[in-house]
Amino acid sequence: MTGRTGPAALRSDGRGRAAPLPAALLAALLAAILPALLLTAAGAHAAGRSAADPKPAVTLSGKQAGKGGEITVKGTGWRADTLLMMLVCGQSSPARGVIGGTNSCANADGRAVTTDSKGAFSKKLPVAEPPVPCPCVVHVATVTGDQSVADAVFVVAGHPVAALPKEDGNGKLAVLATTRLEGDSGILTWFGAPPSRRLVLTVGNLGSAAVKDPVFQVGTAHGVYAPQWEERQWRGTVEPGRKARIELPVELTAGAHGDYQVSLKYGTKVLAEQPWGVGRPWGVTLFWILLCLVVPAAVFRIGMAVVDKVRPRSAHAAARPRRRPDRLADVTARLPRLRRTPAPSEGPAPSAGAGSTTAALPWFTPDSAPSEHRPTTKGHS
Repeated sequence: MTGRTGPAALRSDGRGRAAPLPAALLAALLAAILPALLLTAAGAHAAGRSAADPKPAVTLSGKQAGKGGEITVKGTGWRADTLLMMLVCGQSSPARGVIGGTNSCANADGRAVTTDSKGAFSKKLPVAEPPVPCPCVVHVATVTGDQSVADAVFVVAGHPVAALPKEDGNGKLAVLATTRLEGDSGILTWFGAPPSRRLVLTVGNLGSAAVKDPVFQVGTAHGVYAPQWEERQWRGTVEPGRKARIELPVELTAGAHGDYQVSLKYGTKVLAEQPWGVGRPWGVTLFWILLCLVVPAAVFRIGMAVVDKVRPRSAHAAARPRRRPDRLADVTARLPRLRRTPAPSEGPAPSAGAGSTTAALPWFTPDSAPSEHRPTTKGHS
C-alpha cells in the first residue's frame, strides 16, 4: 500500500491513525496561544471586577435631628484617599439631587473628610438649618478629581418644608456667541493678589420650557491638571426661544500665573472653553530681591554695632574722662595769626633770643617799652 504524501503532522501510521505531533511543534503552538488566552481572561476579570465595584453610598446614624444636634455619617464605595465634603442641603432629594446647587446648603457648617484605603469613612456632622426649606438631604461629594455624589434623606426638625419645584426637562441652553473674559488686573495683582475676570457669554433656550435660575459650573485648569469646578448660579429666567447675556465671576488663587483654561458646564455638557494667560506677579519678585538686599545690610549694621559695643577698650582711654570739645578753641586755632609789619625807618624787629628777658608785647613799641636802666624824666629839668 502506497503512503499518501502530505505534511508530517497529518501523516498516518500503518494502522490508519494520525501520527502524533512532534514535541517542538506542540510547544510552539502553546507559546503562541497562551498569551492570547491570558489576555482574554484578564480582560474578563477586570470587566467583572469593574461591574462588581460598588457605587458610592452614604448612611446616617439617624434620620431626624434638630438644629444644634449631631449625626454620624458613614460612607462606602468611594475612591481611596479622596477628599470629600459633607453638607446639609435643603430643597433636595436623592432622585433629583440638590436643586440650586450648594446655594441650597448650610455651607458654613459643612465638614471635610478623607476616605481610607478601602474607600470608606465615618465622621460626625453638626445639624444646621439650610437657607431653603426641606425636604433635606445629607449631601456628600468629592472635592477634586472625577465628581462623585451621594445623598441620604434627612429631616431637620423644626425647619420649614415646601414642595420641590416642578421638573421640566424641556429647557435646553446653548451658547450662541463666542465667550470672552472681561476685566483687567489691578496693582494688587502685580503683587500677588488673586487674578479675577468675568466670563461673559450669550446663551439661548432651544427647548420648549423656561429655564429659571440656572446653575452653571465654572472650571479652571492649569497645565495638565484636571479642572477644578465651582458652582455659579445665574439669577434670571430664559424663556423658550429667547437669549440672555450671562456674566459669571472667575477667580484664581493668589500668586497664580501662566496659561489657564476656563471651562463652562451646564448639567453634564461643557458649553464653552476659554484660554486665559495670566502674567507673572513681578512685584513679588521685586519684593524678594529688595528683601535679600536689605536684610543682610541690616544684619551687618547690627553686628558691627554689637562688636563696637562689646570690644575691650585700652586702660588709658577708659581712665581719661570724656569731655566736650571746645568749639571756640578749635575755631580760634584755625584763624590766621596777625603780625605787625615793621616800618621802613625801623630796623628789623629784635628776635627773642636765649638771653633776652623781655618779650615784645603787641601793644608796646620797642622804643616805648619800659626798661630798668632807662631813667624817667620825672624830677629832671
